Amino acid sequence: MEKPRAAITGIGVIAPIGIGVEDYWKAALGGVSGSRLITHFDPGGLPSQMAAVVREEQQIERLYSWVGADLEESRVALFALAAARMATEASRWDSYYRRDRQGIFLGTSGGRVDLRRIAEIAYRSRAGNGREISPAAYVKEYCKSLEESFVLRLLPQYVTALVAGSFGITGASSTMQTACTSSAQAVGEALRAIQRGSVDAAIAGGAECIVSPIEMQLFCLLGALSRRNGDPERASRPFDAERDGFVLGEGAGFLVLERLDRAVERSAPILAELAGYGTSCDAYRVTDEAPDGRGAILAMTRALEDSALSPHQIDYVNAHGTSTLMNDRVETLAIKGVFGKHAYQMPVSSTKSMIGHTISAAGAIELITCVLALRDQMIPPTINYEYPDPECDLDYVPNRARRAKLGAALSNSFGFGGHNDCLVVRRYCP
Repeated sequence: MEKPRAAITGIGVIAPIGIGVEDYWKAALGGVSGSRLITHFDPGGLPSQMAAVVREEQQIERLYSWVGADLEESRVALFALAAARMATEASRWDSYYRRDRQGIFLGTSGGRVDLRRIAEIAYRSRAGNGREISPAAYVKEYCKSLEESFVLRLLPQYVTALVAGSFGITGASSTMQTACTSSAQAVGEALRAIQRGSVDAAIAGGAECIVSPIEMQLFCLLGALSRRNGDPERASRPFDAERDGFVLGEGAGFLVLERLDRAVERSAPILAELAGYGTSCDAYRVTDEAPDGRGAILAMTRALEDSALSPHQIDYVNAHGTSTLMNDRVETLAIKGVFGKHAYQMPVSSTKSMIGHTISAAGAIELITCVLALRDQMIPPTINYEYPDPECDLDYVPNRARRAKLGAALSNSFGFGGHNDCLVVRRYCP
């Protein structure tokens, strides 16, 4: 029996370069950088002091009202609700499917504790002499200070439950936390649920807002972040010979997926077909990819096989392209391993050059970028590409968007822990 096909009928984006699909897409095609020096906390003393954050504060305030969110909700919850609402309103899906035949698949690492709150708790937990803080005293004071709603809002699955509740979804529900591949895996698992008949439609994607003192310090300790503090807009430079790390970003991306036959039946606005999903694990190291690219090669190969497309039928790759020395080199090697000579004729670009690395949200935003590229037959650029790297020798669409004939695209996501998730999207032809 032939497995059901999946249509993409709605998309929603919140990114450092634009709130809403068309604002985001205009900025991406224009090569706009969202990276700036951090101003919402003091980054003094950190080797990297920049990030790509959403800065339209007035628009963010309006989003709370638009989605009907409590002002106490976290930034990541707000972004997830808003991007999901954008996608569902564009698809006009809500009244068509039974609630128990709808699913929610979401990638996120959840909310964050404000350092000021941690400091207050530590101050109250000091020993009698006023100088020492014991772990036991801190934990006791911390537990005393917690409210139930505060605890729940820190959990990744809280965001999923919040979105599900907002739309009344009572079918399949999954929260993914596989680092940088989280939302790509969420979309892939939503596709699998449609293919096996578990759901008829799903909201799938991810949200992440972790530009905080703790996460910035952790990524700095790993040596993963760029240190070009004097020129933040040009710091993220995937595949460039002078790349020195990624810029941490934030945002959200969501897609509405439906059984293709049901989408046609209800005359839905079909943007593209999600044709294939491939996943693998390097089983190598927590922070490093296997240097031979074997995990990435396997995931890309599986995605192509699942889509029933040959490598020569892929017209564009939206790369994981983080701007780290290792990732870009290994991804280039892996692309050549899968596509052979076609790799040199096929455009490859990195959205992260503009929006930074949005971690759990990256895969969904980048898949949406592929959908828009197919829609408009335009490839967004890899900005800040100036100095070729002999080990990165493909066509990275440097600095300017490019018109091209596009029938199918591949979106790559590779994450800490050796997770690899790749998605194939193609134009829908009735």
